[in-house]
Amino acid sequence: MENQITNVNEYEAIAKQKLPKMVYDFYASGAEDQWTLKENRDAFSRILFRPRILIDVSKVDMTTRILGFNISMPIMIAPTGMQKLAHPQGECAIARAASAANTIMTLSTMSNYSFEEVASTGPGIRFFQLYMFKDRNLVTQLVRRAERAGFKAVVLTADRPFIGRREDDIKNGFRLPPNVTLKNFEGLDFGEKNKAGSSVSQTRRHIDPSLNWKDVKWLQTITSLPIVVKGVLTAEDARIAVQAGVAGIIVSNHGARQLDYVPAPIMVLEEIVKAVEGRIGVFVDGGIRRGTDVYKALALGASSVFIGRAVVFSLAAEGEGGVRKVLKMLRDELQLTMALCGSPSLKHISRHHIFTRTTFPSNL
Repeated sequence: MENQITNVNEYEAIAKQKLPKMVYDFYASGAEDQWTLKENRDAFSRILFRPRILIDVSKVDMTTRILGFNISMPIMIAPTGMQKLAHPQGECAIARAASAANTIMTLSTMSNYSFEEVASTGPGIRFFQLYMFKDRNLVTQLVRRAERAGFKAVVLTADRPFIGRREDDIKNGFRLPPNVTLKNFEGLDFGEKNKAGSSVSQTRRHIDPSLNWKDVKWLQTITSLPIVVKGVLTAEDARIAVQAGVAGIIVSNHGARQLDYVPAPIMVLEEIVKAVEGRIGVFVDGGIRRGTDVYKALALGASSVFIGRAVVFSLAAEGEGGVRKVLKMLRDELQLTMALCGSPSLKHISRHHIFTRTTFPSNL
């Protein structure tokens, strides 16, 4: 029992031992000085609980409904690219683990398994994360394939007109091994000598830096799937998202991999929730490693959270079984946190259950 894994954080150390340095750094590192990478975790420690007592918590209900889909808990899997680098079964293993936990998995544009391969793993609620490419015909093809494969929503990444400066990747000369490709692009011709699936750098060059809110409207004309905009960090953009008619937004700084010295998503979540006024779903990612983190996000108004690195590190450590364990750990920790705070269901989690160092209990 001495080596038993007792929390999600422990998987990162195992992944670091097992993975080649280039691959571990790709998953683990952030942009430039990596201040925001550290802040994504540290910010949670500045939020404290105000537990209520003598409340019946003999039964704790964590079920919720996201974009019309019932799931077992407010914890979903974020899109992370190139998961086959972590484990041979990559995205397929994660899809099976998510389905077993009755939660939602989001497939990255930069996946190593195709829509069809992921769908073939069995039933499950899956979203498709989309980068907007200069060639809108290519975007249309990707969205159509996602629809045919049974994906239920499009998550549009809006915070990456250009790739952030990730200095570990530069030092390591990050590249995909010859036997690992971006499967959703195989056979698609970008008008270059090589096909898109053979090169990450080629595919990245075709991401459209002119992406704007008009393109969100265009995307709504080519699909009936709900659209979620990922990368919102301000109340101003949240209000525009509501006006644009999207189904939801993800408060995110791209895992601290884009612009350094932006705030942790958990620190701006409350102002964004207030700006949205309940008109669309508000989700959050970034630095979530504990059930207590999930509770804090819910108390600040999030509908649900997404987890990314925790999933990839557990995949690297123990494959599908590791991902299943991470989802169960977070579920069990959230259940215990809810009970100890006096919240028998998600609707009983409120802003009054937490305070920060600048918001003292006497002010609530």
